Amino acid sequence: MIKIYHNTRCKKSREGLQVLEESGKDFEVREYLKDTLSEKEIADLLKKLNMAPIELVRTEEKIWKENYRDRDLSDDELVRVMAENPKLIQRPIVETEHHAVVGRPVSNIEEIIK
Repeated sequence: MIKIYHNTRCKKSREGLQVLEESGKDFEVREYLKDTLSEKEIADLLKKLNMAPIELVRTEEKIWKENYRDRDLSDDELVRVMAENPKLIQRPIVETEHHAVVGRPVSNIEEIIK
């Protein structure tokens, strides 16, 4: 099953959702700001994304700049920070059984759902 971690207020996330809708494939939407991810779920996603935690952080967000930018955080601490502040997670993320991509650009989504 394909899953999109979606933020309804984000233009790129809405574009990613549209790609999935137009694909004709079955998928599930998880609005991760309402249904937040656990630390384990974020860690599992990072493995599928093949990314370091800092690569998944939206470092231009006010929360990051005011509270975390100048701190030397371990990977585990970064995962905890994202779990506590889901707005800091890059979006959209599209996940399949074995892989995941950040949908920026949306062509990443097209590649994973082929």
